[in-house]
Amino acid sequence: MADDQLSLTFAALADPTRRAILARLAEGEATVNDLAEPFEMSLQAVSKHLKVLERAGLISRGRDAQWRPCRLETAPLEGASEWIDRYRARWTDRFDRLEREIGRIRRGQEGHEHG
Repeated sequence: MADDQLSLTFAALADPTRRAILARLAEGEATVNDLAEPFEMSLQAVSKHLKVLERAGLISRGRDAQWRPCRLETAPLEGASEWIDRYRARWTDRFDRLEREIGRIRRGQEGHEHG
């Protein structure tokens, strides 16, 4: 797997369990036990997901005595969103041009039918 930030982010987001973990962390900090609660998997399996998210920079883990809260880090998500937005603008422009061309063709066909 590539080590550039965008690749790490998209790879981490590719898994529905990790997306669910991020959605939970969007509500606020949580412990591993809190994050594992809704899933039918071991704490070890959830910890592996957390390591992927941490490596991608999508979460960080604090230390407060014995409590190690996980928290959402938004910078990698913002980077992915910016990348998607750049391409969305291109796609939108292409679809707009295609729609105008289809309209021009239809108007031309209608002119021949009534002529």
